[in-house]
Amino acid sequence: MLIAAPSLFDFFRRSVILMVEHTEDGAFGLVLNRASESTVSDAVPGLVDMAGADEPVWIGGPVGPESVVVVAEFETPAESPKLIVGNVGVVDPADEASLVRARIYAGHSGWGPGQLESELERDAWLIEAASPEDPFRGDDLWSVVLQRRGGESVLLATMPDDPSLN
Repeated sequence: MLIAAPSLFDFFRRSVILMVEHTEDGAFGLVLNRASESTVSDAVPGLVDMAGADEPVWIGGPVGPESVVVVAEFETPAESPKLIVGNVGVVDPADEASLVRARIYAGHSGWGPGQLESELERDAWLIEAASPEDPFRGDDLWSVVLQRRGGESVLLATMPDDPSLN
């Protein structure tokens, strides 16, 4: 996962990104901790059976905001076309799969060749191993993951949204 460094003040401020794919052609990930105001039943009623009618649609990133990515915990991990961590992977909505739980993301986060590497060199992101629980946590994931990292990251986790309030 990528954890936004406190110095990021753009779209990705205090975000945690689950990396789905990273190759020499670029990278693809999902912001895990930004709920939208829309529910699954309002935005994508055809996916209510996967994620629940009243669940929010989560904002996966600024790229392709009308596209939908579904991430789920699979009873049978081999049913996922792309496993990400543990038994959590991407869902092909056209396939029948046994899902434990799912989350719907609108849009995604993407980087061109070398772009993410450049951002990592500038210390824009901290790297942390993902847990299968992370895609299903709430908006406080940034603090949770920083605390899990330990060390100096624990102090960062306690920073208020507006540091001038500290």
